[in-house]
Amino acid sequence: MNDIHIITRRSFIRNLGLASGGLIIACSVPTTSTNDKKKLRAFNGSTFEPNLFIQLKDNGELVLLASRSEMGNGVRTSLTSVIADEMEADWTMVTVKQATGDVKYMDQNTDGSRSVRTLYEPMRKMGATAKAMLKAAAAKKWDVAATSLIAENHHIVNPATQKKLFFGDLVSEAATMPVPENPPLKDPKDFNYIGTDLKSIDGPGFASGKPKYGMDIKLDGMKYVAIARCPVTFGTLKSFEKDDATAVVGVEQVIEIPKINRPFGSLGGVAVVANNTWAAFTGRDALRVEWEPGANKGYSTEAYTKMIVDNVHQKGKEVQNIGNINRAFANAEHIVESTYTMPHLVHAPMEVPNATAHVKADGSCEVWAPTQDPQTARAEVADFLKVDKENVTINVTFLGGGFGRKSKPDFIVEAVAASKAINAPAQVVWTREDDIQHSYYHTISAQYMKGALDKEGKVTGWLHRVAYPSITSTFAPDTGYAAGFEFGMGMTNQPYPLENILCENAKAPAHVRIGWYRSVINIIQGFSVNAFVDELAAKAEKDPLAFRLELLGPDRIVESPDGYNFDSAKLKHVLTTAAKNAGYGGSLPEGHAIGLAMHYSFLSYVASAIEVSVVNGKMKIHKITSVIDCGTAVNTSTIEAQMQGAAIFGMSLTMYGKITAKDGAIEQSNYHDYQVVRMNETPEINIEIIKSSAKPTGVGEPGVPPIAPAIVNALYQVTGKRYHTLPLKDHGLV
Repeated sequence: MNDIHIITRRSFIRNLGLASGGLIIACSVPTTSTNDKKKLRAFNGSTFEPNLFIQLKDNGELVLLASRSEMGNGVRTSLTSVIADEMEADWTMVTVKQATGDVKYMDQNTDGSRSVRTLYEPMRKMGATAKAMLKAAAAKKWDVAATSLIAENHHIVNPATQKKLFFGDLVSEAATMPVPENPPLKDPKDFNYIGTDLKSIDGPGFASGKPKYGMDIKLDGMKYVAIARCPVTFGTLKSFEKDDATAVVGVEQVIEIPKINRPFGSLGGVAVVANNTWAAFTGRDALRVEWEPGANKGYSTEAYTKMIVDNVHQKGKEVQNIGNINRAFANAEHIVESTYTMPHLVHAPMEVPNATAHVKADGSCEVWAPTQDPQTARAEVADFLKVDKENVTINVTFLGGGFGRKSKPDFIVEAVAASKAINAPAQVVWTREDDIQHSYYHTISAQYMKGALDKEGKVTGWLHRVAYPSITSTFAPDTGYAAGFEFGMGMTNQPYPLENILCENAKAPAHVRIGWYRSVINIIQGFSVNAFVDELAAKAEKDPLAFRLELLGPDRIVESPDGYNFDSAKLKHVLTTAAKNAGYGGSLPEGHAIGLAMHYSFLSYVASAIEVSVVNGKMKIHKITSVIDCGTAVNTSTIEAQMQGAAIFGMSLTMYGKITAKDGAIEQSNYHDYQVVRMNETPEINIEIIKSSAKPTGVGEPGVPPIAPAIVNALYQVTGKRYHTLPLKDHGLV
């Protein structure tokens, strides 16, 4: 019973397949890939590096750096293909290298659906710069004007003579050329890769199990660490007995990990150090620990929800006041009121938090981790070690999902603390239970909506009052109110140009760590706004689609200082397109209905039409139809995949998502009591991407907010009942 057999995840799957006698995992391998490169000549050691993101070797191999983290978002393909397109490179000669965490690569935080949006133009310029220098090198060789030359498929071509030079043959000469400040960019009509269904550069590796994730890292002398943390957020260690833990075969040490009072610092606890993960986990379970729970001991989400519901039924702090809301309600023909609540949610990515750190004798530190934000990780580690950031290297591995959780480097700081304490490389691995019970949670919320309708069924007044612990509480613990940027996620920027609007914020202090989560507050406010508009439509006795279009009013553009102006016509277009694609208004099987919702977030326009039925009291989602206008679509296959993932993510939080606390401790622990949608529940999902030449906008997150309200709006059509509280499992529907 004491034998430890170390196996990899991949060998486990292979063995499982053999043991079951029938498990077959099929993967589709893209035909255009780094495994299918053209045969390269021998590399002689010359490399052309016009900027930080491009390394062109003399054999023609083009190494492009990806500064953002790959977690199923396709970002390594999207960003590098933009460089390759401007450069006129042959995609089959491209290799992607992951950048370490460093400010020289610009902002590397892979969240907020910002990667392509913020780096699209810089990456185009990087590629155009390299192309201009290669043309200049060829022009010098041929003694012609560089403007007379073109780049084409990894060559510089002279159209007049049809002579051409291979990129690799120009490496040495190009390196001597001056770097142009503003190289000309391609006309979008000439794009080769941008806007196409370009296959993932990492796809073949994913299919064959070659990419390294955090737990694939193995260092000489490395120890495995499991940490016991206080069940109550921000609680502290009182005492512990380690004898039972050290008796476990494989356990080598038991040490205390300090609590670090920083937003992304360690929660602190007791670390069991072992020569394998199983021993570390087993030893941790054997610890006898006494905790000091602290101020959050009495936190109960049941009682807390009642409190914030009471709060939103009272006057709050004004955050937006347009017109005269009191007069609107006094003169209303009908008044509609509803209260919406949503619980805490947790990211629960398939890959749990983990990190490997090596604090060396000279004071430097190297880290390998699945992080969304390597620069913040670097800063936190440097602060903990009291060293300059230049002494800290953050290597970014592939991420097995993130959703915002891995933007917070607390698990990385833990690994660094452990390595420093034991004077050896340390790999900290969280269990699923650790991940569920010690996370940064999506905030709990209550919202009160009140609307006024006149005799014609037109909305004349709109009151929206919210209460939820703010994300800013992570940085300022005494914060009791939400921040302005949170109101701008579907509340103060709701799309309807009404004459009388009042938005208020009620008090809601935080008792757990609040963190960004895929689409953040857009989920909460997008739910209430879309569901409430449906209620207003029903009271006005109007079709939900026609009512929304009427409420949006004449097409208008709201200008923004950043140049991303809101265009109501685009929101109308995605809504009507989604409705048309879903067959809204047509014949459906008996007991079926289609619900609609739309939302503007991360500068993108998204609408969803969802077909549901209810049989014997149980809901079934038959089809999700979503449409997105995200400006220039860099990689259509990635966008489609992100929107499909967003639909499933939205289904999961709508049907099952609920984190509860009792006596300060999180009650859920794993996928059995924090469920996500399974394969057999996944419906047909259809995505349309609106063609556009506008600047790229967000993709990873904006597909989530319309899902929940579209589902509950469809349920009303089927059952005649409104669902104001999520998840739907609490109503017995799933």
